[in-house]
Order: sequence, then structure tokens, then C-alpha cells
Amino acid sequence: MCGRRLFGCLVLPALLCICAGAVLAESQEAEIPVMAAAASRSDVPVYLTGLGTVQAYNSVVITSRVDGQIVRIDFTEGQDVHAGDVLVEIDPAPYAAALAQAKANKLKDEALLDNANRDLDRAQRLATTGAGTTQQLDTSKAQVRQFEAARAGDAAAIEAAEVQLAYTTIRSPIDGRTGARAIDVGNIVRAGSGSGIVTVNQLQPITVAFDLAADALPLIRGRMAEGLTVTARDRNDHPLATGRLTLIDNQINVTSGTIHCKATFDNHDEALWPGQFVSVQLLAQTRHDALVVPLTAIQRGPADLYVYVVGKDHTVAKKPVTVDFSTPDVAVVAKGLEAGDEVVTDGQYRLQPGVHVRILSESAATQ
Repeated sequence: MCGRRLFGCLVLPALLCICAGAVLAESQEAEIPVMAAAASRSDVPVYLTGLGTVQAYNSVVITSRVDGQIVRIDFTEGQDVHAGDVLVEIDPAPYAAALAQAKANKLKDEALLDNANRDLDRAQRLATTGAGTTQQLDTSKAQVRQFEAARAGDAAAIEAAEVQLAYTTIRSPIDGRTGARAIDVGNIVRAGSGSGIVTVNQLQPITVAFDLAADALPLIRGRMAEGLTVTARDRNDHPLATGRLTLIDNQINVTSGTIHCKATFDNHDEALWPGQFVSVQLLAQTRHDALVVPLTAIQRGPADLYVYVVGKDHTVAKKPVTVDFSTPDVAVVAKGLEAGDEVVTDGQYRLQPGVHVRILSESAATQ
């Protein structure tokens, strides 16, 4: 009997200690480690994104306006040129000869006009004295007008010949950079040839053409006069250049439901190159004093979006929220939260409403 009592006295405290330890361990295990952040108010930029293609601000295919043989090329491939710089020279001899002939014809017709004026003077004197007829006077007047018209035609022919001769020297019409030469010295070129001799592209400034969803039109059309900022980025999302929106097309593409736009960049460092593909970010507006949370805090349920809010007793509650819009980093919450509410940003997969959580620091979370 005493042995039984002694055994009971020894076993019961041990069992109580074991149970208490289990309860303590269970309560500690129930605290789920999570990351959390407080909802706050800040200014959030609203970006519209799209894919764009870099285009030269001006692009000119240099072609000949006269037929002839190329006798000299005055540029090197890839050279920076200015408007008025000589690029190509065509054999001017045939056109110089045509100009000399036009000048000679003018001299001949001026001599004939001078003689006709003398005949008119004589016919007028004879008609005054009655020695000449009216018909002779009218004939002399007609000859004078005829040779005056011939002189005017000769002047026009000279001007045309001078223009043709000037076309034998081909100049750059714009500031830009030459590309690969399509034809060499000694070749015959034809007026209006579609192939051209070389292409000159203006790189400073330069443009980027891109498309946006047609739904964005009301947002950007009213603010275009303010100078909307556009950023061009490469495939690794690194910013290349910043410019301004300069064109919204005058119609929506009915096939794709997009609106065509263009942005202009100074491109002093030539970070953009014609034909290059870039991603485009257009700063449409800035939402001031918006309530934001980290984007990772937003969870998607069967019917709505929600977040886990950490209470003062370190228990979590599930709250539905309405998200106005989001960026790659934050979500703007329109309804469901207040500034200062602490929301779980990592570890939600283990949570249920009412469980206890332990908020980790960034260093602890990394470990």
C-alpha cells in the first residue's frame, strides 16, 4: 500500500511536468514566423508600358536626280555629315555643255530681237509719213513680241540647265550619319533610281514608336501638353534614355485595339539606335497620398483579393481588399485597410485566421 502511494506520488508530478512542457512547446510551435510591413501613404507613379522600335528622326535615301557617271564620292561610310555637305559628284560635262548651248541660243535670239526693234522703229516712221503701210507696222510689232518670247524661253532654258548642272553635285539635305554605300565610283546612276546611293539617318534627336492600349487614350491625351515623360529600357530592364511623348496617332487601330504613339529623345550619348527594340514606360500620372502595401502582401482568393492583418496580440485576421492598381513593387489599396495596419508579406501559405505569428526581421528571414 505504501509502495503504491509512493509510486503515485512520484509519477504524478512527472506527468504534470511533461504535460506542461508539451503545452509550452505546442504554444511555441504555433507561432508561425512571417514577414510583415505596415500599410502607408505615399505618392505612386502610374506607368503605361509597351514595346517600341527606335526610328531615325529623319531618314533620307540619297538618290541622283540626273543620269550620269559617278566621278567622286566625298564621304566615308558611317560618317557624320551636315546639311549641305557634298556627298557625291556626277560627271558634269554633258550638263555644262547643255548650259552653254542654252546661253548661246539666248544670245542669238537677243540679236534677232535687237534687229526686230530697229525694223519696228523704221516701220513706225514710215507709217507716220504715209510712206509705209499699217500691215508692215503690225508685222514688225509681231516680230518684236515673237523674239521677246524667244528670249524669255531662252532664259528659262538656261535656268533649267543650271539646275540640272547643280544636280550633278549631290549634297546631304539633313544633319545625320551615313550608312553603307550602295554604289561605287565609276557606276552609272539614273534619275529617280529606287536603290539609292546611301542612306542618311538623323540620330540626334531620335524617336521611338510604340503602341498602347486604346483604354489609355483618355488618360494621356489631356496631359500631353504638359510633356509626358517616356523612358526607354533595354531587354534587361535597364534605362537607356528619357524623352517626351510627341505624337498620339489620329486614329485607333481597329484590328489590335491600340493607339500608335511616338516619343522623342535627345540621344546625345547615342544610347538609342535605329531599328533597336526597347520596352517603353510612359509616366501617365502620379497618384498622390495613396495607401500602399508591398505587392507580395496581396493574396488572391476564389472570389476576391485579401491580406492577412497582424493584430496587437500577434494573431492574424483575413481581410478582403480592393486594389486600385499595382506596380512591380507595391499595390494601391482603395478599400479594406487603414494606414498603419501591419500586413503579412511572406509566409502566408501556413496561415489561417486566428493563428499566432512571430514577425521576423529581414536578417532573420534571410538566415
